[in-house]
Amino acid sequence: MVQLQTTQLNLPPGMIHLGIGQPSPALLPLSLIRKAAEHRLNQPDSSLLAYGAEQGDGYFRAALAQFLGDKYGEAVNPEHLFVTAGASQGLDLICTVFTKTGDTIFVEEPSYFLALRIFADHHLNIVSIPTDEDGLDVDALEAKLAVHSPVLVYTIPTYHNPASFTLPQSRRERLIGLSRKHNFSIVADEVYHLLSYSQPPPRPLACYADEGNVLSLGSFSKILAPGLRLGWTQGSPDLLQRLIGCGLVDSGGGLNPFTSGVIKSAIEMNLLAENIAYLQSVYTHRLAVLQAAIRADFPESVTFLEPEGGFFLWLKLPNGVDARILLKEARKQNVAFLPGTLFSSCNGLNNYMRLSFALYEEEELKTGAQLLGKVLKQHLA
Repeated sequence: MVQLQTTQLNLPPGMIHLGIGQPSPALLPLSLIRKAAEHRLNQPDSSLLAYGAEQGDGYFRAALAQFLGDKYGEAVNPEHLFVTAGASQGLDLICTVFTKTGDTIFVEEPSYFLALRIFADHHLNIVSIPTDEDGLDVDALEAKLAVHSPVLVYTIPTYHNPASFTLPQSRRERLIGLSRKHNFSIVADEVYHLLSYSQPPPRPLACYADEGNVLSLGSFSKILAPGLRLGWTQGSPDLLQRLIGCGLVDSGGGLNPFTSGVIKSAIEMNLLAENIAYLQSVYTHRLAVLQAAIRADFPESVTFLEPEGGFFLWLKLPNGVDARILLKEARKQNVAFLPGTLFSSCNGLNNYMRLSFALYEEEELKTGAQLLGKVLKQHLA
């Protein structure tokens, strides 16, 4: 049973919270980080203890660019990478530099609930764009452009959080074209792109950096360890320069130079690639276990899209069911989830819930699904 207490995770004893989207303690690669740190700290170069270059250490960016290029199947230019202290910090910095209070941004409905909190912190005007089983409805977005002039469009194109869909290549290309035509920037949250469990996803929006106004967020939180607080933003040099030249970076220097030095060793020693392959194997099996348990224990009226990657299952409950009320009933049975309203920018999605298979081992996933299925059946009865 998970007893770890961290951000977003403070569970009472015995509680199985299937909504938590972070890796289980057993998946945090302590020995890998120890090997990488020993490798880096045994080198005579002490530069990782200094303030660091504004864009991020050039040697680290070169290693990361090579790694990403191998994964994406096309070259990545190190000058298109800006090192951040995680994707959330990168998103907050983008809002600081590219927006002002009252600016309009477009988000998907549903969208990542903590990104919505960051947008609220910056007092932005949020306009929701509908989605379907293939992700962002680009036709609906184009229609909204006749009414609004967004500064940013925030999208999670691959293995969406929470809905787990993946935007097809054709929609990605249309979105890029609209960004050029209407002069808005696309903030692509692509932190799950490397966690595929079946066929590879379409070309990441990151690779359109020279073709459109794209800022792609990446993170080591999903593919290595969230405690590293290390990520990157990929974009064209002219867009990145606005981040590189901001007051935060000018004052403090490069973001997280020590950790990036350690992870450079992890990349060069092939440890990162090995860890991603291991996570893909573990999560593929956990996903299969949770899906099988849901089909066995949930009412047939509950539906979901089968994920091809990422961390999440997005369940649609029968019309009229309020997941917030259901959550209160579930907690009494020591099981929990995240209700759909958290992921709505317009107080909708009442009859949805997000489940994750990242945090728990197989038996706990089965037990949690059984408990939640029982609560659902009792509620519907």
